[in-house]
Amino acid sequence: MSRSSVDTNFLFTLGELQRLVRLYADKQAARYGITRAQWAVLAKIERAEGLKQTELAEQMEMQPITLTRLIDKLCDNELIERRDDETDRRVNRLYLRKAARPLLGKLAGLRSELTSTALDGINPADAHRLLAQLESIKENVRHAIQHPAGEGSRKEQRYG
Repeated sequence: MSRSSVDTNFLFTLGELQRLVRLYADKQAARYGITRAQWAVLAKIERAEGLKQTELAEQMEMQPITLTRLIDKLCDNELIERRDDETDRRVNRLYLRKAARPLLGKLAGLRSELTSTALDGINPADAHRLLAQLESIKENVRHAIQHPAGEGSRKEQRYG
């Protein structure tokens, strides 16, 4: 693939891939009676139990009201619970309930299925290389966001 072809197709292909993976994950998560967004909330809480709702909203890049609705649904289904913070009564911390553990086990299997389907026909060495390259791309973009080109050399003059 030529450099100009990469320039023309890279972002579109990446965006389309993300859309298709989300669609596929939504359909597959429905097998377990949850949405992909609920699955993401459960996975984040599993990795960091006791997380504040505000921290979770920030990590998921989600509006607090949208996250609150997801959490309400997961609480209603007895998969997670809110607990008051010991030092700040305005804060809710999130914890998994016992019923979430078997579901998370099934979802780990589903994640493996989704990954296997996506990487079908790609040998493991190439898959590892692809993942490393995607991590590099992610870091390149993160760095560009934090340090925009020309930021240090062309600061706008301020008066006053």
